[in-house]
Amino acid sequence: MFENHAAIVLAAGKGKRMKSDLPKVLQQIHGKPIIKILLDTLVPLNFKKIVVVVGHKGEMVQKELSGYPVLFAWQKEQLGTGHAVMVTKDLMADFQGTTLIALGDVPFLSTDTVRQLFDTHQKTKADATCLSAYVSNPKGYGRVVRDSQTDKLKEIVEHKEASDKVLKINEINTGTFCFDNQLLFKTLTQIDNNNSQREYYLTDCVKVMYNKGLRVSVVAAENPDEVLGVNSVEQLDYLSHKFSFGK
Repeated sequence: MFENHAAIVLAAGKGKRMKSDLPKVLQQIHGKPIIKILLDTLVPLNFKKIVVVVGHKGEMVQKELSGYPVLFAWQKEQLGTGHAVMVTKDLMADFQGTTLIALGDVPFLSTDTVRQLFDTHQKTKADATCLSAYVSNPKGYGRVVRDSQTDKLKEIVEHKEASDKVLKINEINTGTFCFDNQLLFKTLTQIDNNNSQREYYLTDCVKVMYNKGLRVSVVAAENPDEVLGVNSVEQLDYLSHKFSFGK
């Protein structure tokens, strides 16, 4: 289905709030590691390649995914989502096409939503497209700042960096994007870690691209629960009650 597309799955996180020594993406829902739930959606879509970024106890993740047609890249230090994508450069440098960025701890991203993201990207002739969601309690999430009332994305502001005005926005960044692959890696060289976390945020690519006059689109997921991540035991429990595998 997406033969001229690639995917990068970020799966290097430790998951400090999970109260477990397991890598976060190996936490289970209905007896299945959450990254396998995601990959069981992505693999049948026939991406040109899927690269999984591993870090904390990455050998365990590699072993768990030994039967999957994926490549692995190592993020030895946890320096942010932008840095996590950067470490895939050697594997991705020659790819000409559209690259999906997905989070390994967002297990219930559906085929329909991936298709919706790519369709918006193509129809708007975008250089990058962000999947957003409207939620009643956006606390902790990066906020989507649109260019007026359009489907153009101006910037994404992380919660810790946001002004009071921006904090009132209830449209959040889900962490799921697609980019023109060549532009993605060119833009990653232009972001910095001048923020409270001292991390390289993938989201900073949006502002860099917007300021260069490139088209960054945004489309909201129809089902906000589908794009929720697992960052705590409570969220894991919520998703386990919300979803079965018959999605």
